[in-house]
Amino acid sequence: MDSLYLLLPLSVLLVLALIGLFAWALHGGQFDDLEREGWRVLEGTEAVSPGEARPLPDADSAELDPAQAQQARSRENKSDDR
Repeated sequence: MDSLYLLLPLSVLLVLALIGLFAWALHGGQFDDLEREGWRVLEGTEAVSPGEARPLPDADSAELDPAQAQQARSRENKSDDR
């Protein structure tokens, strides 16, 4: 019973802090445009609209790591076989 005297005020403070955090995020524009932010995370640094397809990099591109370069080479070989 004595623990309720501590836990009840702490839980009320926690709820008030979470409500304040949510209000701060809402006022800061965090939830204004959810679609754009989702696409921005998926696309990386380049700004590409959702309907626009960007070309895949070739195997000699400097922006690829070795595994991605190998995938690009195999993709190029498959397209050459056709």
